[in-house]
Formats: sequence, structure tokens, C-alpha cells
Amino acid sequence: MFETWLIAPISALASLLTGLYLYRYINKQDSGTPKMQEISHAIKEGANAFLRREYTILAIFVLVVATLLGIFLPKPIWTSETPLQNISLALAYMFGAFCSALAGYFGMDVATRANAKAANAAREGLNKAFPIGFRGGAVMGLSVVGFSLLGISIVYAITRDPNIVLGFSFGASALALFAKAGGGIYTKTADISADLVGKVELGIPEDDPRNPAVIADNVGDNVGDVAGMGADLADSYIASIVAVMILGQALGHVEIPLVFAGLGAIAALMGVATVRVGEKGNPGKALNTGTYLTCILFAVLTYLASWYLGFDLRLWGAALVGLTAGVIIGITSDYFTSIDRPPARKTAEASQSGTALNIITGFSYGLYSVLPPLVGIGIASVIAYYLCYPIGVNGHELDYALFGVGMAALGMLSIVGMIVASDAYGPIVDNAKGVAEQSGLGEEVIAVTDKLDAAGNTAKAITKGFAIGAAGLTVIALLAAYHTTAREAGVNVVFDMMDPLVLLGAFIGIAIPPVFSAMVMLGVGKNANRMIEEIRRQFREIPGLKEGKEGVKPDYAKCVDIATVGALKELLPASTLAIVVTLLVGFVGGIKALGGYLAGSIFSGLLFALLMANAGGLWDNAKKYIEAGALGGKGSEAHKAAVVGDTVGDPFKDTAGPSLNTLICVMSLVASLFATLIAQYNLLQLLGFV
Repeated sequence: MFETWLIAPISALASLLTGLYLYRYINKQDSGTPKMQEISHAIKEGANAFLRREYTILAIFVLVVATLLGIFLPKPIWTSETPLQNISLALAYMFGAFCSALAGYFGMDVATRANAKAANAAREGLNKAFPIGFRGGAVMGLSVVGFSLLGISIVYAITRDPNIVLGFSFGASALALFAKAGGGIYTKTADISADLVGKVELGIPEDDPRNPAVIADNVGDNVGDVAGMGADLADSYIASIVAVMILGQALGHVEIPLVFAGLGAIAALMGVATVRVGEKGNPGKALNTGTYLTCILFAVLTYLASWYLGFDLRLWGAALVGLTAGVIIGITSDYFTSIDRPPARKTAEASQSGTALNIITGFSYGLYSVLPPLVGIGIASVIAYYLCYPIGVNGHELDYALFGVGMAALGMLSIVGMIVASDAYGPIVDNAKGVAEQSGLGEEVIAVTDKLDAAGNTAKAITKGFAIGAAGLTVIALLAAYHTTAREAGVNVVFDMMDPLVLLGAFIGIAIPPVFSAMVMLGVGKNANRMIEEIRRQFREIPGLKEGKEGVKPDYAKCVDIATVGALKELLPASTLAIVVTLLVGFVGGIKALGGYLAGSIFSGLLFALLMANAGGLWDNAKKYIEAGALGGKGSEAHKAAVVGDTVGDPFKDTAGPSLNTLICVMSLVASLFATLIAQYNLLQLLGFV
């Protein structure tokens, strides 16, 4: 008899095969002139060099953590009656990290191939270039879904134990945290340095080939916005599925999340196949139409499956609530960041009075922007909770209510294939614009790439909001999974905020996201300072570089190396902080303190993630609004102020903000994995205080 959960690995394989087909389609396209191929090759070499170094460091980290997991979890190996469980958990952890790395590598590989091909196709018009950019992004989206869902399915098929699948999720999350933080530090080091010296000091265009940081900037788009964002959403996607599997264990519903995730992958495949744009079409509208169609297809497919398989339709309703909330949060992010909306334009107008007012206005609108999504996450949780509460009988009401919240998180992330495809499209066409400018393809071609890039910026803003909202619901589900795991360990606790241990944990948890943000942004600042000095040195010491004399080239490789070495040096302290502090709180304060710690980190993490993502996107588009000719245009005092505002926003939106999603996921997964051990061994309990 066909087991219904097998739809997950089948749809995962379909996603990977479709991704391979699109990969071959991209490879067949013409990369253009030798100059275009040279620039694209330099970007690809820089991106590969960074990934090689990053993955080498991470491989050591993964092996060390896997060894510790094998020794201590789920029980210390010397006390365990079944040591095979310890080995299975360690192997699942390594497999999760491997699948996450594989998805990031394939997505970034095709992105670095597609940039010159999209730029070359832009010579024939928008409708020729758009499919290359979007299908390049779709390879990343389908790789994320394919490797994530196939990995979960393999671990579950072998072990049939959701707690071992939790190890797979931890592996993916740990790698995602490093990838997002490292990629974010790299990309913003290059972006800030190129902008401050190029635009502000010398007044040269953004992608001017004279700028020594221009290739590093293009590389950064790929390692930060393709590999990094893909790893971030893969992490939330896997964590949401695993959390619902754990919550469903006591209810006999372990396999429902696999069915829904599989149908979501099919909906994303169908959505990707329908994205088209005409000769004079609107790329942004095409991307949004594809997203909305994918949502509708998911709703229809899961309804039919629920009806046919006899699932309670309230579980389907909870998934739909999450999906709707995700779309609304994405639209909210678009309002606060779009170049056509009042917040960005008013921030641009404030730039006429100087940099200070640009920063104050942008930051204030960023603060405004946190209200709608946080309310949306709260409302979605409440509706899902009370929708599924009545399903439970014989004391299972709370279990079903929490299961409903998990289903809402899964619903929001079900169309992740389409979301990542739209997001990865952005850096591909941004690089295509850079290749077109550096290759001297002319204003007409650059105008086409500008249209593609504008759609990519809007898509990125929406997907960032979607990613943060999805992470919000996911970590709430993970908090519920932690509570369930603690209960299974024999600790039946209520996280009462008047309990001093819970309160202590909450205050520490609230502090961790801002401390992490400070560490990665200071990392960007220190690394950017090194690169700025190098750019100034080259303009000062290389004869004819500033004047653009023929045959004179900057040393691009030096800037790429500064960004790579600095990013890897700065990411390790910040990324290990999350794991070390979580374990310290647990092994000192026990289960209650750790529960409060997770709650505190979730609340402050979501607040800071939304603030920084939206304020950063808003400053970026305020600058672009002026560059389009408003308020004096390029070179004006308003433009210089807006460039500085955008520079402040760069590490907000592309380094710290998106990394916080993964940070709170990692903390929640560490807590759930170690809950049984913490329940037995914590300092306050051993000293007799609790």
C-alpha cells in the first residue's frame, strides 16, 4: 500500500530534476562578448573562493559538534542502552549540514553563470533576459526544496523518529547561520566600501570598472543574497516541518507535515512554470503573479488531499491562515520599502536637509513597520490555536492547538520554492546590470537591466518580510516543540513570567539578538575600513586608474581577498555565541530558565529583524528614487546624504536583519535537542535550589 508521506520525497526529486533541467537551459545561453565573460568569470571565481574557504572552516565545526552530539545526545553514550541513537543523531546532523551546503552551492553556481547571459540577452529585449534571470533563481529555489525535503524524507525513512530528524534540522540551521552571517559580512563590506569611496568621494557610477571593489561587490550579491538567503529560508523550512512532526508525534500525525510540504513543492513547481513576461511586460507583476498563483495552487491541492485522506479540515485551515499571513506580511514589507510608496519618498525628501534627517526618518519608518507583521504573526497564531483546539479530546486539546500553530508555520513556508526563486532572481539581474555597465553595452541595454533590477529589489523586500514572518511562526512552533520535549523528559513546566527563573532567562534571551547584531555589524565596519583603505591606495598609487586610461586595471583580487578573510574571521565569534549562551542558560538555570530565554529571544529577535530589514530596504530605495532624477538626481547634496543612509542600512538589511531569523531557529533547536540532558543535569538543581 502507498504510504501518503512518500509524496514528500517524490516531489523533492521532481524539484531537483526540474532544477537540473533549468540549470542546463541556463548553460546553453550565450555569455556574450569576451569582456562580459571575463567579468562573469571573475565574479564566479571570487564566489567559489569564498565558499571553499567558508565550507572548509564549517566542515571542521560540523565534525566537532557531531562528535559532541554522538557522545552526549539523546543520552550520554555511557548511560545509553541504545548507543545507535547517539550515532544516528550525529550522522543526521552532518547530513543536514551537507544538504544545506549543497543547495547553497548549486544555487550560487548557476547565479554566477546566469549574470552575463542575462546581460547579453538584454541586448534583444526584456522578454529575452527575464527568463534567464528568473530561471537562474528558480534553480536555487528548487534546490532548497529538493535537498531539504529529500534529506528529511531519507532520515525519517531510515529512523522513523522525528527526534533524529531534529538533528538533521540542527545541522541545516547551524550551517545556515554561518552562511548568512558570513555572506552578509562579505557582501556589505564590499558594497559599503565601493559606495563610500566610489560614489561619495569620487562621484563615479555604482558599477564603474575603475572601482577596485566592484568585483567584490558583485561576488557579495551571490554569497550573501543567493547562498545566504537560500540557506536562511531552507533553515526555516526544515525547522517548520520538523517542529510539526514532533508536535504531531503524540497525536499520530507525524506524516501530515510531509504530505503538506510535498504538495507545497508541487505547487511551487507549477508556479515557477507559469512565470512569463511579454516584450513590454512588467517583471515585478510577473513575479508577484507567480507567487499568488502558487499560493492558490497550494490551497487547492492541500484541500483535496485533506478531503481524500480524511485529515481534519481545521488543520488545512490552520495552514491556510499561515499562508495568508505570509502574503500580508510580504505586502506590508513592500509598502514600507517600495520606491513608489510614501515612506521611501519622504525619507528621500528628508535627505535634502542632510544625512542626519535621512537616517532619523528612515529609522522611524523602520520602527513603524514592525507593528503590522508582529500583529499578523500574533493573529495567525491565535486563529490557528483556537481553530485546532476543539479537535482534541481526552486531554489532547492543547496538543492539537499547538499542532495548529505549527501547521500555520508550515503553511507559510510551503511555497518556499517560489519565494527563493523570486529572491535569487534579484542578485542575478543586479549582477547582469553590473556586467552590462562594466562591458560598455550602452544606455539602451542598461535601461533593460534597470527594469529587471527594479523588479528584483521589490521581490527581495517582499521575500525578506516573508522570511522573517515565516521564522516568527516557525520559532513559536519550535518553542512548543521544546515544551513537548521537556514534558517527555519528565519536566511538566508552565512558563510563568512571574517565576524568577523564567524571568531571568527572558531578560538574557532579549539581549542576545541585539548583541549578535552588534557583533556582525561591527564586523562589517572593521572589514569595510580595511577595504576602504585598499581602494584609496589603489586610486592613489596606480597611474591612470582614476582617469580611466585604456589598459589600466585595478587589482580586483585584493579586495575580494580582504572581504573573504575578514568575513570568515568576523563570523565565528558571533555565530558560536548563540549555541554557547543557550547551553549555558540551560545547564545553569534549567528547563524553566531556558524556556524564558527562548521566549525573550523570539520577541526581541523578530522586532530587530523586521526593523533592520525594512529600514535598510527603505534607505536603499530612497537613494534609488533620487538617482532616478528626483530632488536633484545623482551628485546632488540630497543624493550624497541618501548614499550615506543607504550605507547605514546595508548591514541592517543584508547582514544582521536576515541572520536573526536563523539565530533564533538555532537557539530553539539547541534547546530542544538538549532538553532531556538539561532536565537531568543543571547547576541549580544539583545545588538543591530548585
